[in-house]
Amino acid sequence: MVNRGQGIGLAVAAAVLWGLATPAAAGEARQLYASLGDVTRAPIGWVEFCNDSPKECGSSATEPRDIVMTPDTWRDLLKVNRWVNETIKPMTDKEHWGVVEKWSLPTDGYGDCEDYVLLKRKMLIDAGWPREALLVTVVRDKQGDGHAVLTVKTDKGEFILDNQNEDVVAWTQTGYRFMKRQSQSDPNVWVALDDNHPAVATASSR
Repeated sequence: MVNRGQGIGLAVAAAVLWGLATPAAAGEARQLYASLGDVTRAPIGWVEFCNDSPKECGSSATEPRDIVMTPDTWRDLLKVNRWVNETIKPMTDKEHWGVVEKWSLPTDGYGDCEDYVLLKRKMLIDAGWPREALLVTVVRDKQGDGHAVLTVKTDKGEFILDNQNEDVVAWTQTGYRFMKRQSQSDPNVWVALDDNHPAVATASSR
């Protein structure tokens, strides 16, 4: 059963995906993809995570690949995003591990934003999705706090899986300021994002 808010979100997404966008939405077609800047430092916690979980951080360079968006892939994204959001219980690293910042797969059922991202990324990769299209991304949320989301690069644009939003939305519709993300060609290279679009939407906090 889809509630009214979910129905509206899915209808808007379907319009963008399948070429049925309104004139206002069509104006955003020029912003389907974020502009990449220079190579920058990895976020705090990433290097330590890779040292602890080297299989999650393959270092070989590969060719960038985007997902071909279909109704089936869209449903898979929604399913993974909602399942992880509903299954993992939010807990700060300080409460969980006694440290300010620690990236980890939430194998015990608890985690903060980057742990949600790592699990969604792993589930999609294990299901056969190309790593090159699944990019861990650092943003500033509407309160100006650091936050992690998963960017999925597709032939229809870039979409965001977020533990603060049960729906999958275009990156321009998150209300976030995009800071940096993994390179498509190397998961251990991070690139700055040139984020100059207005914050146009909201996401509920968790």
